[in-house]
Amino acid sequence: MKAGVAHPWADPPATGSATEVAPGVLWMRLPLPMKLDHVNVYALDDGDGWTVVDTGFDTGRSRAIWQTLLDGPLAGRPVTRLIATHHHPDHLGLAGWFVDHGAALWTTRTAWLMARMLVLDEQEAPPTQSLSFWRAAGMPPEMLAQRAAERPFNFADVVHPIPLGYRRLQHGEELSFGQRRWRVVTGDGHAPEHATFWSLEDDLVIGGDQLLPGISPNLGVYPTEPEADPVGEWLESCARFSELAEDRHLVLPGHKLPFTGLPLRLGQMRENHVSALDRITQALRETPLSAVGCFPILFKRPIGPGEFGLALVEAVAHLNRLAAAGRITRAGTDDHGAVLWRSAA
Repeated sequence: MKAGVAHPWADPPATGSATEVAPGVLWMRLPLPMKLDHVNVYALDDGDGWTVVDTGFDTGRSRAIWQTLLDGPLAGRPVTRLIATHHHPDHLGLAGWFVDHGAALWTTRTAWLMARMLVLDEQEAPPTQSLSFWRAAGMPPEMLAQRAAERPFNFADVVHPIPLGYRRLQHGEELSFGQRRWRVVTGDGHAPEHATFWSLEDDLVIGGDQLLPGISPNLGVYPTEPEADPVGEWLESCARFSELAEDRHLVLPGHKLPFTGLPLRLGQMRENHVSALDRITQALRETPLSAVGCFPILFKRPIGPGEFGLALVEAVAHLNRLAAAGRITRAGTDDHGAVLWRSAA
């Protein structure tokens, strides 16, 4: 790229359009109805058709945008393969829709199992285990009562039925799509067995939410596995990715803009959580706190109602990492049943 000439990935593509970020690789965006208001999706030219990576939510608006993309930038050629990097609904919400239209679904076994299970698990009210989990984390009683009376978010609200069959992706395997050979490298923390793809023929890396610029993906603990350690898994994954990362790599992320400088970015993502763990440990030497009580220490901004759930599960994740490392211990509960933590030394 000549000096003074903008990279093709310097600005995001407009809704319904595509930007070619490498030969035969189209970058597109789908809107999301949340603070992080978009997800990046990619189409790779297979000659007689396309491989699409990730999809956005299953909504009428998303389907209409996809139809515009299929008729326009994708030139009416079929999507023959749909790759889901991980099981979150903004990444595979329309996977089943693409399969209904003739595509094959490729993803990891854990992503398929998680999505298949969650899309069948519809709840009209939060189960008792969820309420107990939120209470133990320190959710204020008035918010807990409000949420107990509301229908919770259901995976099936924005995810098309998950296909019965799929093609399993495994860590370390090599495969072909988009006129390139790729190596699959999986990571954990944000989502179990999250797949990334490293081109063996040029500098491209498809990073999903495992490799993001400028923001850190949510690392959350949920009532389904209350003692999980996603922060520990994330730190281990960053260390493994660091062995492969080079400055030359152009990373195609699940959100924000494509970027280079992956070694530095992996170091930043690791340091973000290491420093948060240290801050929490120091604070708990002075005052026992619940997970929600750690919000001011963990986050650099006020947490509103729309972000509260994600903040809660991330705070629990950091406390679980510290507890697993023996750096903190339980210090009883408060008057509302929230578990309090203190530093072990």
